[in-house]
Formats: sequence, C-alpha cells, structure tokens
Amino acid sequence: MTKVIVGITGASGAPYAKRLLEVLDRRCKQRGDLEVAVCISNTASEVWSLECGGDIREALPFPIWDLQNYRAPFASGSAGWHAMVIVPCSMGTVARIAHGISDTLLTRTADVMLKERRKLIVVPRETPLSLIHLENLTALARAGADVIPAMPAFYSKPKTLDDLVSTVVARVVDHLGLVESIAPRWGES
Repeated sequence: MTKVIVGITGASGAPYAKRLLEVLDRRCKQRGDLEVAVCISNTASEVWSLECGGDIREALPFPIWDLQNYRAPFASGSAGWHAMVIVPCSMGTVARIAHGISDTLLTRTADVMLKERRKLIVVPRETPLSLIHLENLTALARAGADVIPAMPAFYSKPKTLDDLVSTVVARVVDHLGLVESIAPRWGES
C-alpha cells in the first residue's frame, strides 16, 4: 500500500489540489492500493473557497490533519509514509522547508520526507519569481525534492480549464510513480 500526504497551502492554485485529490480518490476506489491523508495551511480553506467554491473540509474524501497535530502518523519517519505532494505550494512554505523550519505539521512532514530520502513534490504557484524564490526552490531540489511548477502544457490543445489543470496534475502523478491516464501525453491526440 502506497501512503501519500497531500499538503495544501494558501497559494493560488487550489484547482490543482482539487484535481489531484480527485485522481487519488478514484485510484483508492478502483484499486485500493493507496492511502491518502491531507494537511492544509491556515489560509488554504479561504483560497479553496475563492477558487473552487465550497468548504474544503466538506469537499475532501480523505482525513484532514490540523497544522498543530503532531500525532499524525506521517509526522515521524518511522511511520513509513512514502511521499508528500504540496500543491499549491506557497513561497513562504518553500522558504520554511528549504531552511529546515518545521513549525507546522505540513513543514514537519516535508522535513521528514527529505531526511528519510522519500519523495517530496512541491508545486509552486507564483509569478514572477524573485531571486530568493529561485534560491529556495534550488535548495529544495538539491535536498532531493521534485519541483514541478504549475505550468500547464498546451501541445494537446486543451479546451477547458480542467484540461490545463490536468496537464500539471498528470506530471505530479507520474512523479508519484502512479500510472494513471489523466491528460494526453506528448505525441498523443
């Protein structure tokens, strides 16, 4: 059983998190080979409401862990969780992780993934990027994180916003090592 934590911050880009969680939920229901938990920042629910509508806590099919609940099973490396995706990932969260500041469950879990050499995927959603942002993202990449910016692909001629969102989520799912058909790949129609 693969165990994945999804962190959601208050950066713009809640539709990316929503789509990823839909894909993971479908995988759980179809194959039953995946366990998912969610950790949200203090501002994630506000951004979710603005960008997706509704209450994030009612929309998610997975357990949601509060930022200060260090009893979460994934707060320790010995629990054996396999991967974490932070989508969208704010630059403040990037900075805290890059500098080892584990001041919340979300940043502690990212720290655990890095120290245990497990999969950490950050999906930053910011523009433009300052030199500080770039240096922090570089520090995360050097530490072993996968940095997958929320930059949708256009080669498949997407027709809807969901089509664009799915191109980014497909890359995230690929990096999780899950085989899912989410968006057309290069060369596919």
